[in-house]
Amino acid sequence: MKQEELTGSTDGKLLQEQKKKKSNKISTFIIGMLIGVSVYSAIENGFEFFTFFPLIIAYFFFRQQKKDQA
Repeated sequence: MKQEELTGSTDGKLLQEQKKKKSNKISTFIIGMLIGVSVYSAIENGFEFFTFFPLIIAYFFFRQQKKDQA
């Protein structure tokens, strides 16, 4: 949010923005973990269904994160 928007906001709106930012940090961490698991699986076992499964789940987290930002 811009500085002008922050000064005119209510406490409830500021708390809601803080929750969104915390949620985005958690989502980003989960996406990173899922990509890491997928890369590790590809290195150890080659490419198979379970290599791409974490990437599919990460895509849904990423899509939800983009919806929350809009």
